[in-house]
Amino acid sequence: MIEPRLVDLDRARTVAATVVDPELPMLTLADLGVLREVELDGTTVVVSITPTYSGCPAMATMRDDLVHRLQDNGFDDVRVRVSLHPAWTTDWITPAGRAAITEAGISAPGPAPRHRGPVALQLSPTRRAVRCPQCASTEVEVTSEFGSTACKALYRCQTCLEPFDHVKEI
Repeated sequence: MIEPRLVDLDRARTVAATVVDPELPMLTLADLGVLREVELDGTTVVVSITPTYSGCPAMATMRDDLVHRLQDNGFDDVRVRVSLHPAWTTDWITPAGRAAITEAGISAPGPAPRHRGPVALQLSPTRRAVRCPQCASTEVEVTSEFGSTACKALYRCQTCLEPFDHVKEI
């Protein structure tokens, strides 16, 4: 017989994994890699999430959505913990998440940059390997380093002329 506590933990993990990102609603927090851990502390469900970047305005909504979804599914006592270490990286986005981003007309991020030591301040636009999500052309130009949200840059395809967001590599 399976211990009831393990059943509740599995169910809490399943429920938490269904919560979507408020800025990228085609992604669950699990597919985005923000949902780090779901644990039981006695009767309290403790969920750990990691922000995509410091000061991410969506964190409060993510927290509230997790609490409400878990409470709506019978978990009365829910606590959400923000975990800053290790820092989130776009490498944590699942393959299914990357496919969902592209299907939504947004360019998915490439591999996250690797740094050893201090990161030099760069004032010019970041060079990225970006492909148009509409026609797959690599002939694209950056329009703005800030797209519909701070974690996205705005590009325009020079082949099909469509504008699109690109999730910045972090």
